[in-house]
Amino acid sequence: MPKVALYNQTGAQVGEIDLADSVFGIEVNNAVLYDAIVMQQASLRQGTHDVKNRSEVRGGGRKPWRQKGTGRARQGSIRSPQWKGGGVVFGPTPRKYGYKLNRKVRRLALLSALTSKVQNNELLVLEALNFNAPKTKEMKSVLTGLNVDRKVLIVTADYDQNVALSARNIAGAKIVDAAGINVLDLVKHDKVIVTKDAVAKVEEVLA
Repeated sequence: MPKVALYNQTGAQVGEIDLADSVFGIEVNNAVLYDAIVMQQASLRQGTHDVKNRSEVRGGGRKPWRQKGTGRARQGSIRSPQWKGGGVVFGPTPRKYGYKLNRKVRRLALLSALTSKVQNNELLVLEALNFNAPKTKEMKSVLTGLNVDRKVLIVTADYDQNVALSARNIAGAKIVDAAGINVLDLVKHDKVIVTKDAVAKVEEVLA
């Protein structure tokens, strides 16, 4: 059973916390982790790229010259693909890039990402994270106390407006609640700070 240090908001260690083996102590599956990351990145693509084919470009309604007798190749429109200003052949059109993985595969990828963070000592557990009002200075003080100076993902049990607003203007910091935790966010951030209540919620759902 993985055991990690438990910190308070000032960065002082106040104890230790046992993490569930079934969530934070599995064998990391890198292949599934890769598949989940590619799936999420594909789903983020807008797919709004578009070109005009020969039926969409302007002009070209009249045959440029008669079919026979000119000595030139026959042409039906000056907007055919071989003409300057003509339509594009097989160009990109709007499409959706998103696709889905099986539920068990997505779950395994999430467990692998969480376990990887524990194994690399990149997971920090906070006893609690509460602010009386939105204060970016206070959030920076918490991160400084935990020696976090790079990209950090902060996971709370539920959405907390004061915490979210306090971290909003800090470069590299992102706030999600336990229900919104995902593989891409876990992998792209150097450190993950999780509240004790959020750990309990994650284990309740994934264990």
